Amino acid sequence: MARTQQNLVLIGMPGAGKSTVGVILAKKTTRDFVDTDVLIQTSQGRTLQDIVDTDGYAVLLKIEESILLGLSVRNSVIATGGSAVHSDRAMIRLKTHGILIFLHANLATLESRIPDFSTRGLAIRPGQSFAELFDERLALYMKYADITITCDGMTHEQVCERIIEQVSENL
Repeated sequence: MARTQQNLVLIGMPGAGKSTVGVILAKKTTRDFVDTDVLIQTSQGRTLQDIVDTDGYAVLLKIEESILLGLSVRNSVIATGGSAVHSDRAMIRLKTHGILIFLHANLATLESRIPDFSTRGLAIRPGQSFAELFDERLALYMKYADITITCDGMTHEQVCERIIEQVSENL
């Protein structure tokens, strides 16, 4: 498969801009757009927050892994949920058919973009702070990323342009 036909897979923390950048990037690169959080919600008939509140964060992780392992798309931009990196199997599968792009925003930027994470449907352990979750996931994002884009102080359009530049350089 030509790398230009591969998926562009956006990974990163909630608030990094994966969904918004994903839509713009799909338009700019003439790809389909897939938001895996939306796939989870439609498959379950409820919000991510309801899944976490009712069944717990571990159930959300299992559902997310199942959705990612069953995903079969080509030439798409995929915005994953922030917790996708907790599944080694899912990340390896995504990497097999795509270029993994880590949208890295620092903790202060994320906190300014989302003032209330308690309604965001986060897969977070009881008692774990958002800062602790950030630290835990950062190593995982770095482990899987083919490309890292630092998004702090950039518009969504600038992030897209940077992704396009980096993808072109890595082909």
